[in-house]
Amino acid sequence: MKVLVIGSGGREHALVWKLAQSPSVARIFCAPGNPGIARQAECVDIAATELARLRDFAVANAVDLTVVGPDDCLAAGAVDLFAERGLRVFGPTKAAARLEWSKSFAKDLMREAGIPTADFATFTDHGMALAYLRTRPCPLVVKASGLALGKGVTVCRSREQAEQALHEAMVDRAFGEAGREVVIEEFLDGDEVSVHAFCDGTTARLFPPAQDHKALLDGGQGPNTGGMGTYAPVPGIGQAAMAEIERTVVAPVLRAMAGRGTPFRGCLYPGLIRTASGFKVLEFNARFGDPETQSFMRLLASDLAEVLLACAEGRLAGTPVAWSDRSAACVV
Repeated sequence: MKVLVIGSGGREHALVWKLAQSPSVARIFCAPGNPGIARQAECVDIAATELARLRDFAVANAVDLTVVGPDDCLAAGAVDLFAERGLRVFGPTKAAARLEWSKSFAKDLMREAGIPTADFATFTDHGMALAYLRTRPCPLVVKASGLALGKGVTVCRSREQAEQALHEAMVDRAFGEAGREVVIEEFLDGDEVSVHAFCDGTTARLFPPAQDHKALLDGGQGPNTGGMGTYAPVPGIGQAAMAEIERTVVAPVLRAMAGRGTPFRGCLYPGLIRTASGFKVLEFNARFGDPETQSFMRLLASDLAEVLLACAEGRLAGTPVAWSDRSAACVV
């Protein structure tokens, strides 16, 4: 099997490292890759955003499976473009990836599907958002609805901080078009946990739980980043808790997306928080987490290539997924 991995970060390096262990994989390409990836794959000098060139490369080189890493590639319709040529791809279509590239869409879907999440309101008008914000108690959370490299979420401890975050997103456009629409939601107190699941549209296979740490500085200080480190599994989150998450979060979102005619195939990654009343969803991601993947690939005992192919072909129900009982950590 020939596999193409799209991306250039630590997440893609971890995927390439695991794919290289598969007896069914004869050749791995990575576009654009990085010097570390080049030790185990053939790096291709095509940017991850050049989707048409990547598709043509996959066709010309008879690639059997493409794995899309970055969220912006999924939001741009990479999977759709490849699928039009009959290529097998691991990842959600643009419509299914909307779970990540539109936080307002995800929140509305959660409300409709009864998936537990924070109370919220969405706005495209700064004046209306400001008026609403002034009626809400602090702390609260201001989120750019679009993709913002993990930096579009601000936990606001005061009214002044909330108004500043709103102004930066909607007026200053600190996050570009991602801040054209914002979500204002209640602050939830508890421990965060990252849950990932292989999905083929109807079936899900959950990973062990992970916890990532986003603050830039030691001691939880500084602005949020895409992730400064992670470990898996998470102490205190056992089989019963994971069964609850599958029943109340993962299964309902798969049903809801399939019901809309946009089945989710790929890696579903809900960011959760464990509150006094149970797990609630903070956000949905439509791809492998970074840096969570670096920990997960150390724990996956199954053949990654076979699992990804099963997801792409809609036959995950008949494909076992096994995990090591050890622990793994990653520091960025």
